[in-house]
Amino acid sequence: MKKFLIKVNGTDYEVEVEEIGGSQPVVQTVKPAVTAKVEAPKAAAPVAAGKAGAVKVTSPMPGTILGVKVKQGDTVKKGDTIIILEAMKMENEIPAPQDGVISSINVETGASVESGQLLASLN
Repeated sequence: MKKFLIKVNGTDYEVEVEEIGGSQPVVQTVKPAVTAKVEAPKAAAPVAAGKAGAVKVTSPMPGTILGVKVKQGDTVKKGDTIIILEAMKMENEIPAPQDGVISSINVETGASVESGQLLASLN
């Protein structure tokens, strides 16, 4: 008898197989294996960090926030990196679209974001 662990549509099954003289293997028992349930990661709730400014900075693609490089009230120049977004195994620097003061930061490190989601705003 040989034991195998087979995954079918996300469910693990423990299977015992007996080899009989060169013919096809015969499945003797099939029972679901005990596995721990893993909860899907929850999307982070928007961070309430001040009143939204006139200039919106949105995510260009879905991904995960690796870092927020500024805080509310910081002065930034056009092109300054304000957020690091990981998408497709690459780190993407999200720049300030113009000179201004950070009015709100709407994400936090580790949050999953969708394309077009508000990341921050400037005045």
